[in-house]
Amino acid sequence: MKGPLVLAFDTATPAGSVALVDGERTLVSRYFDVGLQHGQRLFLEVEDALKVAACTFDQLSAIAVTIGPGSFTGLRLGLSAAKGFCLARDLPLVTISTLEVLAARLPFALCPVCPMLDARKGEVYTALYDTSAGRPRLLEGPRALVPQALLAERAGIPTLFTGDGVLAYQDLVAACAQARQAPFPCSRPEAGALAWLALARLEAGEVADLASVEPEYLRGPGVGV
Repeated sequence: MKGPLVLAFDTATPAGSVALVDGERTLVSRYFDVGLQHGQRLFLEVEDALKVAACTFDQLSAIAVTIGPGSFTGLRLGLSAAKGFCLARDLPLVTISTLEVLAARLPFALCPVCPMLDARKGEVYTALYDTSAGRPRLLEGPRALVPQALLAERAGIPTLFTGDGVLAYQDLVAACAQARQAPFPCSRPEAGALAWLALARLEAGEVADLASVEPEYLRGPGVGV
């Protein structure tokens, strides 16, 4: 192994993912698009990823998981699974914003990156990042709001939009002056990017308290989320 071995998984959106990253290499990266029924696939995908990489839980250095925003059910499942793995194996847990993981897929962007996750009920989850130096730097914190309000704020300001919220409100984004849309392969969170971000947090000692960490929902539960 070339460095810390991080098992990362994201269940915040309908397309979940699992990855194993060994310091500077992605050993395994897998998507599983099962709607929001992640409980049917997550543990099988983790087991298969370890098999493909010829690794065991005993070799892991940490677990990383998206902390939100996203699907209420998906976030609860992902964090519960991550806590379970950490408690069973005495591993540290690193949590990363789903929006930051999306922004990390667009490094060295020449304009601010604005992730948009479809929050249902006519809203999006969003934040704003500067990725010009490679890693995402938070400019405006996560929030939930109607897409019309977000696009009105960014109108006339060069902005790179990404996420499934862009696809859900594509006509609105296309009509926004100076708005640019990331390619669709970048529109989903990806566990390899999550693991990459987690490596720096792990090195800095920025790990979650297993007893108190909770998902970052941004709003109360509702139908369809």
